[in-house]
Parts: sequence; structure tokens; C-alpha cells
Amino acid sequence: MRVIVVDDEQLARERLRQLLDDEDGYECVGEAGNGRDAVALCNKLQPDIVLLDIRMPGLGGIETAHHLNGQDHPPAIVFTTAYDEYAIDAFDARAVGYVLKPVRRSKLAAALAQASRLVPGTLQSVASEARMSSARRHVCSRVHGELKLIPLADIFCFRADQKYVTVAHSNGQDLIDDSLKTLAEEFHDEFVRIHRSVLVAVSSISRIEKTSDGKSRIVLRDNSQVDDKELIISRRHLAEVRRRLIGV
Repeated sequence: MRVIVVDDEQLARERLRQLLDDEDGYECVGEAGNGRDAVALCNKLQPDIVLLDIRMPGLGGIETAHHLNGQDHPPAIVFTTAYDEYAIDAFDARAVGYVLKPVRRSKLAAALAQASRLVPGTLQSVASEARMSSARRHVCSRVHGELKLIPLADIFCFRADQKYVTVAHSNGQDLIDDSLKTLAEEFHDEFVRIHRSVLVAVSSISRIEKTSDGKSRIVLRDNSQVDDKELIISRRHLAEVRRRLIGV
């Protein structure tokens, strides 16, 4: 079984590699010190199992697992964590693999043997029960076979066109696999729907203006990536857009 080790502490990674070297049937094929590198490495190496630290700066373990779970062939995930009663109860309740730090050889062997792939919804449930945030701060796009993480803070809007969703951001535009419906639910606090096919980042809205034919249109602070025609506000959503802009 091919294993990747992910932890922001080098000593922790070295310890896990040493333990894996002593386990028959498991090979450590790579390691990463943060979630972003872990996503890229897993996309390249396609491991069977990922040993994943929960608490890492930047892209934390829960969000990293979410992106790994979206791969064509997602790896099984075993979380590594310092003692936390809420996290442990949540992992036990949802049959999610974990080992406590400092990691013991026998516990790691048992977790590896029982490693299983996470089913949809499990991460959110575990995070909620463990009192950890499951909110993504990135969306993931596949570009030329590589996974690209796009920070939520860089996104102007999401646009749906039939079965595809395009994300317009400060560095261009990319297609993503998420549906507009799930994006609207997940990022409700940051984005507002202006019509059935477009979600706009509230923080990127400069103002609402009237068009020559009397319609209402969003004006973005930086609209270089978005056609003005796509920013017309439907009558159904106008009141909500105005409410969000004034923060009521």
C-alpha cells in the first residue's frame, strides 16, 4: 500500500516514516508539510492511504481531506491528532480512522489496517461533532490534469452554464465540479445569488446601477473577468442583493 505523510512538523513526519518503514505491506512514497502541497502530491502520486495531520496552518486537515475526497480515485485517510475528546468521539462515532500523537506503532498498524475511504457528508459531520470548522476557504479546479486550489478571497463570482460552473477570480477563470446549488449553500455568508445562474462575492460588489433599459446591474470593484451582461440582477433577487450590500 502506497502512503503519503502530511504534517506541518518535520519531526512528526520523520516519526511516521520510521514507523511505516517497519510495517510490512506499506511504503511511504512521499510527504508534505501543508495541505496545498498534499493535494498536489496526491494528485500526482495517487496513494492508497494518506496520514493527515488535522491542525495545520493555512489549509487544515479537514479541508485538505475534502479536496482529496473529490479526486477521481480518492485515497483512504487516517487523521493524526493530539488528544481532543470531541475529535476522538466524533472519529469513533463515524468510524473514521485516526491515531493520537505521539503515534504508537501498534495504534498506527491498526489504523492502517482499518483505513477506509470517506463517504460524502462524513467530513462535515465529523467536524461539527468535533467542534472544528469544516468550512472550505478554497475551491478546487482540475487544470491540464493538475488540481488547482483557488482561494475564496480571490473569487468574484460563480457562473453556471448547463452542467458546468465557471469560477471567475483575480487570476482568470476555471471550471469546477461543484454545482451552483451546493456552492450557494456552503458559501452563503460570502456570496449572494443575483439570478438563477450567478453567485457574486458580496465583498467584490462596488454598487448597483441602472442600465439604459431600466434593469439593475451589479458593478464589481474589478470586473475584468466578468461580462456586464452576466451581472444583471433578476427582480426576484434584487431585494436580497440590496439587503446584503447594506449588511442588514
